Amino acid sequence: MDFQEDLEQCLLVLGRGGLILYPTDTIWGIGCDATDADAVARIYALKRREESKSMIVLVADERDVLRYTAAPDLALFDYLKTVNKPTTVIYPGAIGLAPNLLAADGSVGMRIVGEDFCRHLVKRFKKPVVSTSANLSGEPSPGTYGEVSAPIINGVDYVVKYRREDTEKAQPSSVIRWGRDGKVEVIRP
Repeated sequence: MDFQEDLEQCLLVLGRGGLILYPTDTIWGIGCDATDADAVARIYALKRREESKSMIVLVADERDVLRYTAAPDLALFDYLKTVNKPTTVIYPGAIGLAPNLLAADGSVGMRIVGEDFCRHLVKRFKKPVVSTSANLSGEPSPGTYGEVSAPIINGVDYVVKYRREDTEKAQPSSVIRWGRDGKVEVIRP
């Protein structure tokens, strides 16, 4: 299926501070401009989630990681080439992102996305895009579009049509923290 129309609509919505519901390289997610604190606050309100629980962002490539974090260990990029599952990395020292997106220690979870739709979206938007599970806080993460609840669907400004028909249940990403010594701490396998 061609996703050009979805891309155009998402770019318009994101550009004006809106929220999108979209298929990621993992599960269905709610997204917004990761540099817009008001848009990030709207996601917390929609999900009924405490702002102390940080959310992750999607980026298109290693250059984006370097732009939005302070001095990451470049060996991490070699490690990421060896993993066979989408992997979110907790980076210390986030830069230029909405403050309410970050953990209390200033870190951010960031994933270089490989899936076609998300990669095109982030590259064309030219900024990181928030990706948080499309569920109310405490409810299960939706592995398919059919599992997304009505309050979430009705609470966003645009719902992507692409991949709505997928029935294969997607899984959340792995989450790791890269130690200064090059050791990997697995937060979520």
